[in-house]
Amino acid sequence: MKMYILIRESVPLGNAIVAAAHASIAAYLRFRDAPEMAEWLSGPFRKVVCRVTDEELERARSVPDHVVLTESALGGAEVAIAFKPRAEWDKAFQFLRLYR
Repeated sequence: MKMYILIRESVPLGNAIVAAAHASIAAYLRFRDAPEMAEWLSGPFRKVVCRVTDEELERARSVPDHVVLTESALGGAEVAIAFKPRAEWDKAFQFLRLYR
């Protein structure tokens, strides 16, 4: 089970770190009653954080069960999207760049 968190590449590093932390808890709060969340929490609760282009972020919106994060310090801009944990992911997620 993995949770993917996608962060827009234009977000400054400091805001990106905060967005990743907020995304993880926001996904937990949104999906806390889902059986996938319980399974994820019982394991190593893996998270994959990727740095994405605007286009990649928009395409990811078509994947169900996500929460979009905004940042007030950046004028309410959408900065990240976090997904409910799952065992199987769309192949496109394998090609996203890890945030390093």
